[in-house]
Amino acid sequence: MKKILHSFILLAIISCGKKTNQLPFEHWLTDPETNVLFQKQSNDGEFNDSELTISVDSETSYQIMDGFGFTLSQGSAKHLLEMSASARASLLQELFGKRENDIRISYLRLSVAASDLNEFPFSYNDLEDSLSIDPALENFSLSHDTVDVIPVLKQIMKINPNVKLMASPWSPPKWMKDNHDTRGGSLLEEFEGIYACYLVNYIKAMKEQGFEIDALTIQNEPLHPKNNPSLLMLPDQQARFIGVHLGPAFDENNIKTKILIYDHNADRPDYPITVLSDSLANPFIDGSAFHLYGGEISALSEVHQAFPDKNIYFTEQWIGAPGNLAGDMPWHMKNLIIGATRNWARTVLEWNLTSNPELTPFTDRGGCEKCLGAVTIAGDSVTRNPAYYVIAHASKFVEPGSVRIDSNIFEGLHNVAFLRPDGKKVLIALNDAKGPISFQIKDKEKILFAELNPGATGTWIW
Repeated sequence: MKKILHSFILLAIISCGKKTNQLPFEHWLTDPETNVLFQKQSNDGEFNDSELTISVDSETSYQIMDGFGFTLSQGSAKHLLEMSASARASLLQELFGKRENDIRISYLRLSVAASDLNEFPFSYNDLEDSLSIDPALENFSLSHDTVDVIPVLKQIMKINPNVKLMASPWSPPKWMKDNHDTRGGSLLEEFEGIYACYLVNYIKAMKEQGFEIDALTIQNEPLHPKNNPSLLMLPDQQARFIGVHLGPAFDENNIKTKILIYDHNADRPDYPITVLSDSLANPFIDGSAFHLYGGEISALSEVHQAFPDKNIYFTEQWIGAPGNLAGDMPWHMKNLIIGATRNWARTVLEWNLTSNPELTPFTDRGGCEKCLGAVTIAGDSVTRNPAYYVIAHASKFVEPGSVRIDSNIFEGLHNVAFLRPDGKKVLIALNDAKGPISFQIKDKEKILFAELNPGATGTWIW
């Protein structure tokens, strides 16, 4: 009887034309079931009598957001440079611009030297003689990056000079490692100070090219030495490297780039906790970075609770070719856009920005053979893949500087809310249930009526 009376009262308000409780809003939808791909919906404000209510509370706030985006691998840059100048300009505008139909990517991750999405592994200080060393780093050069990443990055920055950059090394130069190989091995302790100078040189060289590196992760996937390039770096060495070498080197050179640790899966929260517990390293560390190829996204909150004064970042997740929007998008929305941000992440970054139909380049002995970019580029033809829609639902609307605010969740209806610097609010929601869900979004005394099909994602802005 109570439900019927409640519905009757709301219906009476609407039927009498008194819609003062109805929020004016903008709504964007991706619904694989009906083939709706990130499309703006008509704002008809249809009434539903569902008692399922997401209450948004802007007075309870959490972390500030730095942005959403991808990794600009050397392979990604190569694909873009193979397009005609006009097609490339149009695509970059769509990805990084702020027009009505642009998705406004705000954060990019770069590899320090080669990643596994390169034609071959390299560092910025390779020596022809395998027995030689270069402790003065006289041969340091960004020459490989000047061919692809740097030219593309300059075009991106002309479109949006506020895009933030994170950098991650896959391996030091071979001559600094105990196995003298790009793949696996460990950094020799005798070269830790020189490697710190190598990273300082990278940040300075990028600044000379016109790029400020916002954050540096110490090592991509330090517990995965089977990639190519890669490095095994255990937590005690990472702590020593930061506390004794890199942190002081940053101070000496007046470098403000944030130092991030770990940059690996959520199944080992003990790793960043161990590094953060080191008294020498801790003062230099801004926060911890995570991937989700193992573990649960809630591990990010475990690290936050242990060190609430340090930040959390989500920095990588790939989607395997050929991609499956109906399966990939709900998982990534639930665990990354919603899950990572609800567990304190300031960034959510998917893996490679672009791929080609052949999924090349990738390195031998461990490069990724199935990494599907946000977009696939074939000549001037562009195909938008699941990661494009995943990031677009957040990047287009949640500007850097937005703060996550409180919202309640329900079984099958995952969501996260943000307050933007301009005062507008954003709610991103996923229907992870087996049937359609009708619900209401409540902001104080105002209500927005909504519905999502199973597997659908919606973003509401008001």
